[in-house]
Amino acid sequence: MRISGGNRTTLTAFDGGISGNLDFTFKPSLTWRLALLKGRVKCRMATCLRDLVGCFLDMSTKTLLENIRNIGIMAHIDAGKTTTTERILFYTGKTHRIGEVDDGAATMDWMAQEKERGITITSAATTTYWNDAIINIIDTPGHVDFTVEVERSLRVLDGAVAIFCAVGGVEPQSETVWTQADKYDVPRIAYVNKMDRIGADFVGAVRQMNEKLDTNAVPIQIPAGEGDLFTGIVDLISMNYRVSKAETSGLEYEDLPIPDDMVGSAKAAREQMLEAVSAHDDSLLEKILADQPIEPREIIEALRRACLKVAIVPVLCGSSFRNKGVQKLLDAIVDFLPSPLDKPTLKGHIPGSSKMTERKPDVNEPACALAFKIMSDPHVGRLTYFRVYSGKIKAGSYVYNANLEMKERVARILRMHANKREDLTEAVAGDIVAAVGFRKTATGHTLSERKHPIIMKLMKFPEPVLSVAIEPKTRSDQEKLIDSLDRLAEEDPTFKIRINEETGQTIISGMGELHLDILTDRLMREFQVQANVGVPWVTYKETITVEHKGEGRFVRQSGGKGQYGHVIISVEPLADGSDFAFENKIKGDSIPRTFIPAIERSIKETMQTGVIAGNAMIGVKVTLLDGSSHEVDSTELAYKVAASMAFQQAAENAKPVLLEPVMKVEVVVPEDYAGNIMSDLSGRRAQISGIMPRKNVQVITALTPFSEMFGYATKLRNLSQGRAVFTMEFSEYQPVPEEVAQRMRIGIGN
Repeated sequence: MRISGGNRTTLTAFDGGISGNLDFTFKPSLTWRLALLKGRVKCRMATCLRDLVGCFLDMSTKTLLENIRNIGIMAHIDAGKTTTTERILFYTGKTHRIGEVDDGAATMDWMAQEKERGITITSAATTTYWNDAIINIIDTPGHVDFTVEVERSLRVLDGAVAIFCAVGGVEPQSETVWTQADKYDVPRIAYVNKMDRIGADFVGAVRQMNEKLDTNAVPIQIPAGEGDLFTGIVDLISMNYRVSKAETSGLEYEDLPIPDDMVGSAKAAREQMLEAVSAHDDSLLEKILADQPIEPREIIEALRRACLKVAIVPVLCGSSFRNKGVQKLLDAIVDFLPSPLDKPTLKGHIPGSSKMTERKPDVNEPACALAFKIMSDPHVGRLTYFRVYSGKIKAGSYVYNANLEMKERVARILRMHANKREDLTEAVAGDIVAAVGFRKTATGHTLSERKHPIIMKLMKFPEPVLSVAIEPKTRSDQEKLIDSLDRLAEEDPTFKIRINEETGQTIISGMGELHLDILTDRLMREFQVQANVGVPWVTYKETITVEHKGEGRFVRQSGGKGQYGHVIISVEPLADGSDFAFENKIKGDSIPRTFIPAIERSIKETMQTGVIAGNAMIGVKVTLLDGSSHEVDSTELAYKVAASMAFQQAAENAKPVLLEPVMKVEVVVPEDYAGNIMSDLSGRRAQISGIMPRKNVQVITALTPFSEMFGYATKLRNLSQGRAVFTMEFSEYQPVPEEVAQRMRIGIGN
């Protein structure tokens, strides 16, 4: 095959002894070229063109990567994430009708449990196109019980859209997801949704962003009216007024001159925007000082630079349910959020070494990807979602799991659209896809080439706070129960399973009542396991408060080869918030080095049963100080037993305390009922942290022990005649007051 360049192109093809020429004029749009490169145009001519795309289309990998946006949609529950995502899919042509959450017809809420409850439970991925950009979207849950979905999604995303309710403003889970985005330095834009609701307050929502989230939120739009009077959006960059046409579900719209009664407020808001942006852009500042005209493109470029540095968060507004503002949001995603090329070079360490290495977002680099989600699919089996950072991964090939030091076969590569699948021949840098065929790869594992291994930093997930006993109903269910639970635990790192050695019961733990309810429902529906589920109880932890030493000696003689292990350790509380740290301070060979890893493993295992009431211990540093060995009888088993004995002795004398999960509670209540609500919270050992007025209601925030919050929803309805609402999320573990701990010990003893 041979081609000649220019818009006027000659294609010469040879097939055995047959040859032919084809002359044609061709000037493809960038969107078509992107689709061609990604293998979405399926025909013989497309295959030929794709093979020759480097010279024919003059389309470099760099250009392709510049036009990719990997974004997440994140927000508090009921802020309108999925509704907004549905409009994005509709306006970009990915779907041909709008699916509504309340009707159970939302494309991205595909699970039966999501349709029934009208909430997002699992993060769903899709790919769509807007103008010349490829947008990979992950729609994340808003409920605190499923915060792990937000955490692992943000780990692999380049940018995010934070959605806020115009009435509720910055709500508890809004703060949580914002903090998660801060942790990964994810640039973001904000979208104030539900401007059509009674009580909508755009200015108030922006003020809360700046105050509660400690950010620099800069409106680039203002609403034309609020509540029932919301008619459209005034764009402060182009200085026009956009009105969507209801009869076409917002597909058609008009950009009109700004209404006379809003010209003054629009000009003032534009000046504030320019002042905020120019503080981060010298060229824009010079133009403002010289009173020179500023083109919209200049503002967009300056805003983009500031947004990528997380120095500014552009704020937009709209009403997704009323089909207003979503196209402007799509423009902002492309204009302000980063491409893979805008992100810092990926760094990781070489397995078995402290040396660091890096990967650039380039298909010519060695392949590197991060597995961020495992899912059981009833049609294709185990699905592993991964983000490709460099190189390419082909279907049918092998990748190297550097964490497990093993090969995994890539049987199929799938581009996901919620629960629908499209086969791909390969995934390249910038792609977010799923693979079939991985057997052992787990969330957070790095996939690379065996000749060029790399391990990226592992993700850390919160510990579960609620437990429940579960048992199979029949013998056949018994055989399937543990296997099914293991598969659910593979999917969800915050879901834990253990066997109570004293009772033989299977105990499952999760992030809350809804979390465990969903998982047990899936167990029965998807895995066809019938089980009896007990009453939930709070998962406590234990820790120590002072430093103490411990010594363990295990010696056994049984006629032949004996057992000998001797360990001296010290334990102390960790001040950095970590769960466990281990340090070896032995000088010389009083304990052979080969036994040190076994000692550390034994201590970690012993910590799982604690020293007060059998709860797992956290916040402990263990230092191996000394010990002794026997040239014949020293064994790994002996040192494990000795280490366990030493830790038990040290921990029991280090003033151990019981820890309970404490929740951040926010109650929104009419002022007339605020006194009763606060009194009730105080009776639940709550620490009231704030009371804030918000348009005819009071917002009460408090830190409350989780154990005191069972049945609170019913109590709150009774105290407020059904007019108050509350949200709750995990905050931290705190020591249980001595009088409460004493009552618990008595209960445990009985």
